[in-house]
Amino acid sequence: MNSLTDFLPRIIKSDQSSLLLLPVRNVVLLPGITLPLVAGKPRSVAVGEAALLNPNKQLIVATVRPEVEQKFTEDATAEIDKLEEIYPIATLTIVQRMMRLTQGAVQLIVQGLDRVKIEQLEIVNNTYEAKFHRLPKLSLETALAQGTPAATIDALVGAIQSLWQEFASISPNFPEELLAVLLRGNEPAELAYQTHMLLEHGVPKTQAVLEEENLEKLLRDTLSDFSQELEVRRLQGKILGETKKEIDKEQREFFLRRQLAEISKQLGEIEPETQEIAELRSRLQEAQLPETAHKQAKREISRLERVGNNSAEGGVIRTYVDLLLEMPWNNTVQDNLDLHNAREVLDHDHYGLVKVKDRIIEHLATLKLKQAAWGERSDRSPEESIVKPPEDHTVGTVLCFVGAPGVGKTSLGRSIARALGRPFERISLGGLRDEAELRGHRRTYIGAMPGRVVQALHRVAVKNPVIMLDELDKIGMDYRGDPASVLLEILDPQQNYCFRDLYLDLEFDLSPIFFIGTANNLANVPAPLLDRLEIIELSGYSDQEKLAIALTYLLPRQLQKAGLPNDAVQLPSETLRRIIQLYTREAGVRRLEQQIGTLCRKVALRYANGDTNPVTIPPEQLEELLGAKQFLRDEMRKAPRSGVATGLAWTAAGGEVLFVEAVLLPQGKNLTLTGHLGKVMEESARIAYSYVWSNTVNLGIDASVFKDNGIHIHVPSGAIPKDGPSAGITMTVAIASLLTNRPIRTDTAMTGEVNLSGDVLAIGGVREKVLAACRTGIKRVILPKENKKDLVDLPDDVCNDIEYIFCDRIEQVLENVLLD
Repeated sequence: MNSLTDFLPRIIKSDQSSLLLLPVRNVVLLPGITLPLVAGKPRSVAVGEAALLNPNKQLIVATVRPEVEQKFTEDATAEIDKLEEIYPIATLTIVQRMMRLTQGAVQLIVQGLDRVKIEQLEIVNNTYEAKFHRLPKLSLETALAQGTPAATIDALVGAIQSLWQEFASISPNFPEELLAVLLRGNEPAELAYQTHMLLEHGVPKTQAVLEEENLEKLLRDTLSDFSQELEVRRLQGKILGETKKEIDKEQREFFLRRQLAEISKQLGEIEPETQEIAELRSRLQEAQLPETAHKQAKREISRLERVGNNSAEGGVIRTYVDLLLEMPWNNTVQDNLDLHNAREVLDHDHYGLVKVKDRIIEHLATLKLKQAAWGERSDRSPEESIVKPPEDHTVGTVLCFVGAPGVGKTSLGRSIARALGRPFERISLGGLRDEAELRGHRRTYIGAMPGRVVQALHRVAVKNPVIMLDELDKIGMDYRGDPASVLLEILDPQQNYCFRDLYLDLEFDLSPIFFIGTANNLANVPAPLLDRLEIIELSGYSDQEKLAIALTYLLPRQLQKAGLPNDAVQLPSETLRRIIQLYTREAGVRRLEQQIGTLCRKVALRYANGDTNPVTIPPEQLEELLGAKQFLRDEMRKAPRSGVATGLAWTAAGGEVLFVEAVLLPQGKNLTLTGHLGKVMEESARIAYSYVWSNTVNLGIDASVFKDNGIHIHVPSGAIPKDGPSAGITMTVAIASLLTNRPIRTDTAMTGEVNLSGDVLAIGGVREKVLAACRTGIKRVILPKENKKDLVDLPDDVCNDIEYIFCDRIEQVLENVLLD
């Protein structure tokens, strides 16, 4: 290896076109910047030592490309081998000082002079030698030559210096000497280079600054980057200031509280926290809680005294203690068990529903006798006077009102509460999926709350309210549990006297509560829960009943809601009948009340405009006020046709009239069913198909029709699910009519189940189905003979308007509906 003196002539050529090159990593040296650089690789160390022998002490500093870093990661001894591994645009520097470090490394203090472009890289005598040429220096003269006005350069420089002044004002401990250097009259490019080095951008960004050849663009980029950095510093300062202010506020409040406590102590006054604890203890003594609740409250108050009311845990404890002290452990209201008063309240609030009201009165009578028997007992122990066995003071039955929407289920619960003189609470269970909503959350969770039943008791502040569990059939179930399972305990008198809410974490007696449930469809209520309920069915109303309800209840209520006097709107009976028949089609009266409300609002508009004369609305004005008719009174088929039978169905919304259509499919096979039918209804269709096929001789049908043709049965309104066995005779009649080519009477509807022997079996929902037939204008209804007893539930006006035909064989049905 040659000595450094052998290399000296090569690096001191007069044109300086070749110089030693020092590759560096993770840093870009800009002109005018002085930086310390560490050389640890053998070649780099040799370059540093050789540079000191150069009279000018100059060398080129080039940055290694980031994508080459993997090479040094995999091999710690690797070095640069070719020009492609470094950026060709580099900085000509002068070495001011060199210090030797441990393990053979050296530190060079270098100052950037000019930008250069490396044209060739060679490895000579274990050092790097680069051939280069200088790049034009960015100055005001070059900017003018590029067409940039001097005023623009001055403005950009002034803007950058202004930002530095603001930066120094919001940055603590910013060196004044550095600010003075930045604000003095330097070259514009030097100010930009200094700014970028202080902003500490990454290698790609700083290398792009080094390669920039337009002074105006360099200054604009510098101003943009510096503005963004300054905005970040502003936000950081604002956040830190707000945080410090909040901390200072808390510390100030803490010291003020301590001072206040000391002042109160010197004056002989009680500290606020001590006074609050004393108030809680006083409330505990006056609350007369059960023994277990008393111990729990006492323990929690002691914890609150230790942790303090101002801590997060203290707030949770205080909320829990307040709930314990405010729960109605022994607070009850005296029941008004005057059965005559209860009857008057029910009759005043609801029209009709005679059987439902009788069952409610029976329930109240049983409750009255139970309480009287309990009060007459003389052998009660003191413990029994406090904790009453459920079988001794409750009826043990939970009423459940089942019916279509709008028939008065919820309002019946309110009437029962008013008759008894108890507070009323309604808990909606529709869409409930989390069992914690009923059983409560454990207090270990943030935002824990008691269950809805305990919340209702806390609101009414009595132990024996009337609580309505609305929409029992709408309860869901998912990964959070099954709320219906919690209701099994809440509604069972043998269990709910010791119900434990997870938040309360104490046993609470729910047996004095008068629970009432409501549902639209019992098929969706779990069987174990259904076993704990006494079902009271609320059937739909007839047109005459709806007329009376509208005049007595709905119209006055809507007049009050609209802010009108009682005589502002007069609705003749014929007008109400038109609304019932042509604008509503429901079992209840909710839609009817909405239509009456629409009329009242139309009149309220007139009143608001100054016309306060009472208005009588004749039937002819309904289309003007309510729009076109929504339902047609006569939905019967106009002309008798073969294969189209009129059936009656029960739905959760009341009774409905449906048509069963059957057509012959030439060269088809078997039976085709459409109309969104359930499994039971599909089985009824197959039974009807098999019965007619097996009785072709008796019905006068050619049996070859079944072999050569298929039959398609369709029930319209295909988007609505349908199920149940009561369409059996309707499908049988439709198939028999089709194959015998005998039309079916259009004024007759039918319902009933049929078996393969041709027997007509009993069905349910007779009242709703007959009312649906009445609404549609049907005059004859065929029912199973076993359902004759169900006609006693029908209003007299319905029984008189319809002819009822009772059959126990399908032959009787065919004889009454098929025309010759």
